[in-house]
Amino acid sequence: MQPENQTISGLAKVEFIAQQPSRTVVVELHQDLRIESIAGPGSKSLPFERDNNNPLILTVGLSEVVAPGKTVTLTFNYTGPLSNEDDSPTRGVRFASVEKTGAYLLLPARWFPLTDYPSNRYTGTFKITVPDNFAVVGTGKADPPNLMPGIGKGAPGQASYVFHCAHAAPVGTFVAGTLQLSPVQTEGFNVSVFAPPAQSNTANSYATSLAHIYSYFSDAFGPLEMKEDDPPLTIAQLPDGTLPGFAAPGLMLISARQWGLKPNDRLLSQLAAEQWWGNRVLPAGASDAWLTDGLSRYAEAMFAEQADGTAGLHKALEDFAVGALMYEDTAPISQAARLQTFSNEYRSVVADKGALVFHMLRTEIGDDEFTALLRDFYKKYEGKNANLNDFEKVAMTKIPPPVKGQPPVNLVSFFSQWLNSTGVPEFKLEYIVYRTKKGFKVVGKIHQDLDTFRMPVEIRIDTEGNPETKQILVTGTTQPFEVDTFGRPKPNGIVIDPNNNLLKSSPHLRVRAMIARGESLAEVGKYYEAIQEYQKALDTQPNNSLAHFRMGEAMFYQKNFQAAANAFRAALGGDDDPKWTEVWSHVYIGKIYDILGQRERAVNEYSLAQHLGDDTAGAQQEANRYLQKAYTGDDSTPATAGTAPAPSAPPPSAPADDSNKPTLKRPSPGQ
Repeated sequence: MQPENQTISGLAKVEFIAQQPSRTVVVELHQDLRIESIAGPGSKSLPFERDNNNPLILTVGLSEVVAPGKTVTLTFNYTGPLSNEDDSPTRGVRFASVEKTGAYLLLPARWFPLTDYPSNRYTGTFKITVPDNFAVVGTGKADPPNLMPGIGKGAPGQASYVFHCAHAAPVGTFVAGTLQLSPVQTEGFNVSVFAPPAQSNTANSYATSLAHIYSYFSDAFGPLEMKEDDPPLTIAQLPDGTLPGFAAPGLMLISARQWGLKPNDRLLSQLAAEQWWGNRVLPAGASDAWLTDGLSRYAEAMFAEQADGTAGLHKALEDFAVGALMYEDTAPISQAARLQTFSNEYRSVVADKGALVFHMLRTEIGDDEFTALLRDFYKKYEGKNANLNDFEKVAMTKIPPPVKGQPPVNLVSFFSQWLNSTGVPEFKLEYIVYRTKKGFKVVGKIHQDLDTFRMPVEIRIDTEGNPETKQILVTGTTQPFEVDTFGRPKPNGIVIDPNNNLLKSSPHLRVRAMIARGESLAEVGKYYEAIQEYQKALDTQPNNSLAHFRMGEAMFYQKNFQAAANAFRAALGGDDDPKWTEVWSHVYIGKIYDILGQRERAVNEYSLAQHLGDDTAGAQQEANRYLQKAYTGDDSTPATAGTAPAPSAPPPSAPADDSNKPTLKRPSPGQ
């Protein structure tokens, strides 16, 4: 790595195994990396070319045909920058960066020649050379093992670290910087935590949380086989400007903006789940990513349920629903290969919608059968690659026997609807209540707009006595139903899917999705486009405090302070959902008054924020800070973070750093 000019220079010796007779080798390599030379057997120089339509693809010509099962070893000599997110394999998402303060090389960057991403497994030895004030942490067993700045051996002013990856896996992810190792032994686990020295006091809490999560997932999925030469489980801090978190074999990376005194257990549990789904079990191809990315996302909700009960589960499911509705119609889950990995569309379809499909499958077959399904699937495909058809076959063996009075489980229809099609139902209800000799009868119809829809849908009827629940098999766009009740149904007391077990649309969720799309645009500095999304939400729900707040936030960072103040005032006069919009609106209005030289009015706003006592995302510290000293506008143009904020996440706290370049901090869904 060369932080002074933000480039890397690589020398990669790669052994390829031929799957079929071939005289070419096709690899993926970041398009900004310039090939100096490629040498084959006997150090013979080989011709190569980039694909004009997809410059990520590099084709190397061989001197002779290689037979199936035979190997050929090529040596790639290359150099170049990696920080241009526009040239990233996923446009707008930065997977690699080399800066003077730190660096990261995530596998999706294709910073070394790679084939069959994300399905490939391989062994390897990586030697990383960095400035001697950096430590390097990554996949594999490190040499030297005690990674600290200055320990690696190298030329004067440099340090070199070697990582041995002896077991075939998707290895090749590294982070470098002024990181301090804090080894922790907790609950039978050895955990290495790497964080800047000022945050080393967080190591115990992160390691303890990871131990709890690993213990739970070991019961839910089956234990991970740990070999003697495997390195300890590792958590490391990732510089801002990339994904909020990233998982690699044995390694969980959490961005600096997500790293607090207490770990975000939802993010950490998702990354931990990827050790099972995305490391030990890999998708057979890019279109099978639901099996790993969707399931690891749902595992986040499973652990939230374990830790916080049904409230934790339902909060996660609502977040998934909002995320799914952002771009659900872009592609079916089974066509994930059409989407760029880790793009907003990919996260919406594969991760968020995918997580909800796993939850709906769980409600279809039952908790015990779902747990057995995951354990059997993991046991069968651990160390292997699996496709959607493989999972469906295992799922078919877990169909419970029919229950009298309930619709039979039909997983053929289920998978066809949720994996191979787009579209989300929006339910509407019409009904009449009749008096009968034994009580009351509700006669009605459930309407939704998907012609091929077939799902059991639960309805709950709130009565003057105990509530009545019944499953209705909804087939097509209209489904009649009848339900007998003992008590008189309450006015407007019939609720479809009361436990939110189905992925469905509603006016509330559609508005949340519009706001979330705006948030994802604002996060990368596209404020004009973000404002358009917020306005769509306000056209639908004019009193939505969150939409008004985000509108004000975007205008604030555009320095349109009068319009921003109006939007924050509208947020204060709105539906007050979420509650934190109130305290943060006062903080922002105070900042605006300070910028405009109206200190007395600014102090009044900060005092109102203090009086509320709401400390969401550090609101009280922010108010206290500017009560003591007037806000000067240093953070009114935040650096773009490059990833979408969570729907309805708390607002950013954007103090300027030492270089007067502020950063945008947004907690993820679990914070």
